[in-house]
Amino acid sequence: MFITGPVKIVLNIVRQSKMRAFLTMLGIIIGVAAVILVISVGAGAQSLILNQIKSAGTNLIGILPGGTEEEGPPVAVMGIMITTLTYDDAFALLDPVRAPHITAITPIVQGVATFTWEGDKYDGNFMGVSYQYLDVEDYSVAEGQWFSEGDEKSLAQVAVLGSEVKTQLFGDTDPIGEKIKFKKKTFRVIGVMEKRGVSGFTNYDTRVYLPVTTVQKNVLGINHISLLRAKVDDEANLDQSVEDIKSILRERHDITDPKQDDFTVSSLKQGLDALSGVTDSLKFFLAAIAGIALLVGGIGIMNTMLVAVRERIHEIGIRKAMGAKNHDIMMQFLLESVFFTLIGGLAGTVAGAAVSVLVAVIVRALGYDWDLLVSPLSVAVACGVSIVIGLVFGIYPARKAAKFDPIVALRYE
Repeated sequence: MFITGPVKIVLNIVRQSKMRAFLTMLGIIIGVAAVILVISVGAGAQSLILNQIKSAGTNLIGILPGGTEEEGPPVAVMGIMITTLTYDDAFALLDPVRAPHITAITPIVQGVATFTWEGDKYDGNFMGVSYQYLDVEDYSVAEGQWFSEGDEKSLAQVAVLGSEVKTQLFGDTDPIGEKIKFKKKTFRVIGVMEKRGVSGFTNYDTRVYLPVTTVQKNVLGINHISLLRAKVDDEANLDQSVEDIKSILRERHDITDPKQDDFTVSSLKQGLDALSGVTDSLKFFLAAIAGIALLVGGIGIMNTMLVAVRERIHEIGIRKAMGAKNHDIMMQFLLESVFFTLIGGLAGTVAGAAVSVLVAVIVRALGYDWDLLVSPLSVAVACGVSIVIGLVFGIYPARKAAKFDPIVALRYE
């Protein structure tokens, strides 16, 4: 009776005024659904980004030209051209004595171009990399071959196509041995890469891969490189290898004060840790915004309960005349308020989970490996918060109902 009584009363209110009951619970439904959706989508997006970056390998180190301010990203990330790293810097890092854990390295330069073959055109990216690029990226050639160290040293004008480039430019024609043109240069196609798709923010299939020295001297006319990527034999040796790289580059660049470094070295693991921190902060920030809807819903509950108290003053007088104490009246209205918010919380949970499933279906249909993450903890927290809101916003109407004088209440019309 302690619980079933208020439940029956709330159900009667819902039956008698369905629209008012729905509007009362709407704020709670939206708030809880938003919390569930934000946490689920945030976790799914975080998992997608981190998994794609991890798929590139967690034992990689990136070296950018230009130093890093104490607060903020490397200057090169902002698109500013910096020329402090060279091709020779890259291969100096393969010193087996001073950097024993680095197993492969590739300097990188890149650009965009329109590639042509027998009148057909393809707008894409070209990337100048070293003959060790496949080892660094754990990538492989599907047709033909990769270019050799000799091709790199002789500035050979050879090209390896990403799978999408091959499909768009050649269709069903075998491209091996064919010649493509871009930037007024002619390159002989010697291979086609395996299909790899999107990883992180990069689509590997839309690139044309060329020897880095050829791109530097024959295409772009530059001596510097845009980026270095080094592979370490074991993830456990990442920190040591970062220090080895810094030591070698400082010596080559005559730098004695680390604050004057004209390069930035970071491991992928460090990047993942930083990215996880950012996505966690963003996720909780969005959840806090969604919580505002719960606050608005709570105000709606309080308003409805105040109306209910005014409509039932005579009933309150009769109960008090039959012996009900103030705390009995207060507990009745509190339970009604909590039951309202609990129904809204459960409805919001179902709505939030349903929309999360819909988002997962749509994203997977677009080709992404999206994890559906609706955690029991988020459901429990959402329902718990809705109960707390019922208690908090139900206290004032319940106290007001409990304080009515029974004689005044019985005379109330």
